[in-house]
Amino acid sequence: GTRRMAKKNAIVRSLPSVETLGCTSVICSDKTGTLTTNQMSVCRAFIFNKTDTNELQIEQFEVTGTTYEPKGDILLDGDKFNCSDRSGLVELAECAALCNDSSLDYNETKKAFEKVGEATETALTVLVEKMNVFNTDKSCLSLHELAMASNTIIHQKYHKEFTLEFSRDRKSMSTYVTTATKGSSGSNPPSAKMFVKGAPEPVIDRCTHIRCGTQKLPMTPQIKQEILHLVHQYGTGRDTLRCLALGTIDNPPRREDMDLEDSKKFVTYETNITFVGVVGMLDPPRAEVHEAIIRCRQAGIRVIMITGDNKNTAEAICRRIGIFNELEDTRGKAFSGREFDDLSNEEQSEACRHAKMFARVDPAHKSKIVEYLQSHGEITAMTGDGVNDAPALKKAEIGIAMGSGTAVAKTASEMVLAD
Repeated sequence: GTRRMAKKNAIVRSLPSVETLGCTSVICSDKTGTLTTNQMSVCRAFIFNKTDTNELQIEQFEVTGTTYEPKGDILLDGDKFNCSDRSGLVELAECAALCNDSSLDYNETKKAFEKVGEATETALTVLVEKMNVFNTDKSCLSLHELAMASNTIIHQKYHKEFTLEFSRDRKSMSTYVTTATKGSSGSNPPSAKMFVKGAPEPVIDRCTHIRCGTQKLPMTPQIKQEILHLVHQYGTGRDTLRCLALGTIDNPPRREDMDLEDSKKFVTYETNITFVGVVGMLDPPRAEVHEAIIRCRQAGIRVIMITGDNKNTAEAICRRIGIFNELEDTRGKAFSGREFDDLSNEEQSEACRHAKMFARVDPAHKSKIVEYLQSHGEITAMTGDGVNDAPALKKAEIGIAMGSGTAVAKTASEMVLAD
């Protein structure tokens, strides 16, 4: 039996645990990388455009593909769309490619595309490849070349001079680029431009204009309200997307007038921004999870999701994967770490009888939850991958570590999922 399990990448470290596995009544699962792919991907974006009657409108696009593979389509009203037809999308792609310190690589051994750098920025890199705004012919490219083909074209168009790194006070980052444009008399002096990306509210607060096609229109309170309303919708809907606003500064300060040593001054350089668009991204659930949760329920096993994410994001993921159904009232079934701490011991014990989700929890909560479940006579399986998860993995009847997890987590567990 253990050999059959090993063939499916479930490495059993303790033989008696296999018997325990058959009696499991509750599975406490990590979210990131276990229930989800841990591959951030952009699934929506919007820009401004003019209607046939010359009225301003927000144009929303959907993006297909949920892994780091640089393949997918941009959809407008459900139909495939050529991004080069919208100058706003071209500028959005330029901003996503240049305001970015991450890249994509193809791993020959794993036969998969992998991130090099931050997951959020890699999601933007992949988006640029899907958008392919300069219609680059990719038919004869190797997988290594496919990883960064469209991004490379944009990087060749501009010269990145320096980056104003992200800081929490302004919640944004920017890059300063120059471009040498050809004039009739040869080469003109390079013109400077800045690309900005960051959390929507603070970036939009510093926007004085919006980009609509090739036009630059003044940002009005009404337009600002429209943008923030849609950002709020993206952030609180079924998907609970993480949103980033992208913009440009067409006439940035001269390089010699900027103090690059003092990050507190960066916010003064990132002003007079022209809003270009917003992208919404998520860490998508694994395709097989929904079916697995249904099968657990049919077998009488309760699945509890435990995550460090905020409660809204966690609830949205739970609805997507079937832990909660679409309209289920989550009161008494979903708790944040703080809400759980505010309960008395008796109330905590009672909460663990019905809970299906714990959000914003730390490792100490995990051990506590396992203790309460065991006091109710439950046989608990716990998944985890970090050093901090080790006590809970050890405490549960069966601890399951992820193959990509730390050695400490694997040592504390009875089983390792190698893939």
